[in-house]
Amino acid sequence: MQKTICVRIDADDYSFMSKLAKAQKGELSKAVRELVDLGRLMLAIREYKGGGASLGKAAELAGVSISEMMALLAEFKVKSRTEYGDYLKGLENLKQAW
Repeated sequence: MQKTICVRIDADDYSFMSKLAKAQKGELSKAVRELVDLGRLMLAIREYKGGGASLGKAAELAGVSISEMMALLAEFKVKSRTEYGDYLKGLENLKQAW
């Protein structure tokens, strides 16, 4: 379900958003939504990189699945913070679950 909000932004940001929407041949509201989605992703990456969020929390912040978050972190060349021993332990837990 979508919600409507009213946001005040400065003239430069409005101009940027208008130009972006025009370049994409889309609506201003769509361009704003896409920028919000990108902002969520960047926040999640920053939090994960800085140690403020686990992989699961980063995925939640970005609004994507854990596997999508792993792919996005790899795409942005963010190294995993998982230690090799923890990785092996996770694999063992996965084997037991199956």
